Amino acid sequence: MNAPASLTEELLSQLQGAPLQQIADQLGTNPSQAQSAVSAALPMLLGALGRNAAQPQGAADLFGALQRDHVGRAAGSGGLGDLLGLVLGGMGGGGAGGAADGASILGHILGDNQQRAEAGLAQATGLGANAGQLLQILAPIVMAFLAQRAQAGGMDAGGLGAVLGLAHAQVRQQGGVGGDLLGSLLDQDGDGQDGDGQVGLGDLIKIGGGLLGGRR
Repeated sequence: MNAPASLTEELLSQLQGAPLQQIADQLGTNPSQAQSAVSAALPMLLGALGRNAAQPQGAADLFGALQRDHVGRAAGSGGLGDLLGLVLGGMGGGGAGGAADGASILGHILGDNQQRAEAGLAQATGLGANAGQLLQILAPIVMAFLAQRAQAGGMDAGGLGAVLGLAHAQVRQQGGVGGDLLGSLLDQDGDGQDGDGQVGLGDLIKIGGGLLGGRR
């Protein structure tokens, strides 16, 4: 019997087809590279959210943000595809809305580690400077997806924290690119930072080596 899809797998499946092509076009890359990059970035974002929600106050803060800012953003007939269009439109149409929104959300998810996480993802995926843009595209999508799931499941803050905790564990257990990325973010260099979610530069360098096939 097949196991239920993880949050990462479920969200990635919703981005297949036209949404992924839109992301590739925005980044100036091909759909295959975009797929690989999104597959690496989503576990990092969901894992960071899982880390943020590991404590009751963190879960309550995240739940409040979802209820306040993100419920209904993916509820239209086009779902996440429509939201993606709005995000990309703000980035590519001369408006700052999409970029500013994505950057603000990303800052809340990654905190002080944002620039280092972007640098590690850039090295890991070959996207270069576009890695930060990809994370800004995905951040509001991830939040809208979680708001949608929380509302559909009738979750409270504790339920959301539990779901994100399970997602965190699934990513690490499944391994592959996403699991390697999340594990490296938590503590790849043995500096004892696994417990607080702080991402060290040594961690991110090793992420890049693993994803580029440079496993040692």
